[in-house]
Amino acid sequence: MPATALFHQGTQLLTAGDAAGAEACLRQAIALAPTLAEAHANLGLALEAQGGVGALADAVACYQQSIAHNPTLPQTYVNLGGALLLLRQLMDAELACAQALRLQNDDPDAWCNLGAVYARMGLEEESEDCCRQALALRADHAKARFNLAYLLLRQGRWEEGWQQFESRDWYAALATHMRCARWQGEPLAGRSVLVGFEAGLGDMLQFGRYVAELKKRGAGRVTLLCHPPLKRLLATLPGVDVLLGFDEDLSIGAWDCWTPLLSLPYHCQTRLDNIPAPLPYLRSEPALRAQWAARLPATGLHVGLRVGLVWRGNPRFENDAERSLPSLHTLRPLAALAGVHFISLQKGAGEGESAPWLATALGAELHDFADTAAVIDQLDLLITVDTAVAHLAGALGKPCWVLLPDYLTDWRWLTGRSDSPWYPGAVRLFRQPAGGGWEPVVAELVQALQSRIDKG
Repeated sequence: MPATALFHQGTQLLTAGDAAGAEACLRQAIALAPTLAEAHANLGLALEAQGGVGALADAVACYQQSIAHNPTLPQTYVNLGGALLLLRQLMDAELACAQALRLQNDDPDAWCNLGAVYARMGLEEESEDCCRQALALRADHAKARFNLAYLLLRQGRWEEGWQQFESRDWYAALATHMRCARWQGEPLAGRSVLVGFEAGLGDMLQFGRYVAELKKRGAGRVTLLCHPPLKRLLATLPGVDVLLGFDEDLSIGAWDCWTPLLSLPYHCQTRLDNIPAPLPYLRSEPALRAQWAARLPATGLHVGLRVGLVWRGNPRFENDAERSLPSLHTLRPLAALAGVHFISLQKGAGEGESAPWLATALGAELHDFADTAAVIDQLDLLITVDTAVAHLAGALGKPCWVLLPDYLTDWRWLTGRSDSPWYPGAVRLFRQPAGGGWEPVVAELVQALQSRIDKG
């Protein structure tokens, strides 16, 4: 088969989602025609689509080879910039996007990618300008809207931020199962509503508070669809009439309308000064608290503080390398403090790590978030990276210190704050300095915890 035919076949397979098949065809095409730039470029896309160790670096090499054979294809520079961005090679990514725009200044994808690069560099004004340029060229550019939403939400510019955030597609699979209309903020007047899950466990814990807001707006019956590990805990959430795990049969219910969970702040016109934050809005079960009490160190006057620790999040999360600590050892300076019982609540990745200065490790025994809530409710403080237990502690109204990365800090913690309006009086934020690094954060933790010990 001629090289051009193999190239077209590989491109069709790539479009159809068969990245492995596309790779095989494109490699054959390149073997026959080594200077076919388009084949090298599409091979890079096929490698990216398959993922795996080294896939991005291999894709970058393909894009660079394509450019070497034909430096006039703007899309190749766009793809190269996107891959370099994911590799955190920001200066090179900026150069690639800029070259794409020199070749084709009206390409919204290139403007969008350049905006993402600037966001990672912390150049938010420049990033916003690029996102808006992309949207001026294509008003329905979902990725540019989504990137702009993150910027605006992080800055507290929520009126437009929530609107742009509606460009996300996290709930697309759920939407295909819905037989009723999607709620668009109109009066509810006794209607039954299904609130659909989306995103992660932390998102459900943070935004579950909006179920009560639906009741205030007249909803007659509210069903919350959630992650199964949250079901027992969310039974304590005000306003929920029915709880369903997303592994259950949705055909058993009928609703007047439905809404994705993270659309509720938009439809409830949430701003910084009107966040619904009646802490606590989740509660632990008394029987579970009693059950876990025997596993916790003694506490009381002159006995010491109980401090929970969580140092790693889900490794599948896109920013986990930045938000998670390298290991429990990173927190070793805390061990020098007298009068503290440190309790590991780490589950999943890092669960097996231990240290002699831990009083106990409970992560392996925690079956779901109801168990975790029962433990946290009996702690004096939780210290955690940016993961779901931070939102659990906040929703319980328990003191929680959250360690935040400098790179790609999540929008919900806003910019430059040491507190969180989502969890007033409960959550305190400890941020990495510009350029990153956990050592200064841990040093600040030691000082703050010593101050708390001194106050008694």
